[in-house]
Amino acid sequence: MPQEKTLLQKRIESGKPIIIAEISPPKAADAARVRSLAKSYAGKVHALGVSDNREGVSMSALVSASLILAGNVEPILHVSTRDRNRTALISDCLGAHALGIRNILCTSGTHQALSPYHSAKSVFDIDATILLQTCKSLDTSAALIGEDKIAGPLHFCLGGVASPFADPLELQLTRCAQKIFVGAEFLITQPVFDLERFGLWWNEITARGLQEKTAFIAGVKVLTDAQSAKAFAEKRPLPLVPGAIIERLASKSGSGGAKEGIAIAGEIIEKLSACKGLRGFEIVCDDHEAGIEVLNLLKSKLG
Repeated sequence: MPQEKTLLQKRIESGKPIIIAEISPPKAADAARVRSLAKSYAGKVHALGVSDNREGVSMSALVSASLILAGNVEPILHVSTRDRNRTALISDCLGAHALGIRNILCTSGTHQALSPYHSAKSVFDIDATILLQTCKSLDTSAALIGEDKIAGPLHFCLGGVASPFADPLELQLTRCAQKIFVGAEFLITQPVFDLERFGLWWNEITARGLQEKTAFIAGVKVLTDAQSAKAFAEKRPLPLVPGAIIERLASKSGSGGAKEGIAIAGEIIEKLSACKGLRGFEIVCDDHEAGIEVLNLLKSKLG
């Protein structure tokens, strides 16, 4: 029996603009905080991404996504291959399905050397593309975990990450094509700051017609002060944060930094909106109120 498509999947198929946001679960056993976040995003996004121990050890992404779903907001559960072997990864995806969580973003995860838990051992038993491919076909073939198949039907809306700023460019285009081929219905880019490089990448994406085969969603990270912007830039060689952005934030003090960060995010969104075939935006912001303000601006622009 065919299963109901997720709201995100329906939005993708409609061809209409997509607005999503991403949160990191609290670094505490704080269900109330997650419920509060879900309430604040209700009606503002088509789905809410839940990162998987991206910035350090946090509350379980799977549990957080379940709480968000209970708050009447559709989650996108991030599942990172960095921390689990194939058995645990598929087990979590099956658990998510049982809880009604059907949007899954398959990601390799930020390397632990760039995180507070840098002494932890990476797993990387499989990569994000193989995880995506396996989730797509679990009810017909589960050879990856030594099973003929998993009792179904199983239905996921699967996505992955796109890297416009990593080199070599050709390899990143190939990886996008592979993820689309194995079943990615949406691809979310790394946060966009370098618009010139993004433009080069997008020209290659459209030259290959990849934007017609999946929904590309541009990541927009809202930086609200020079200190956090510098820290973000130093921790991640990519994506590049232009010095001009840091200078603009440094020129403002107090609440002025947040206002400037919101203005910068709005300018990035405005320029990216000219990219024909780009389907929407994902807003990421450590300052919750600033992130919500950008979402409100975006919603008024895109509807």
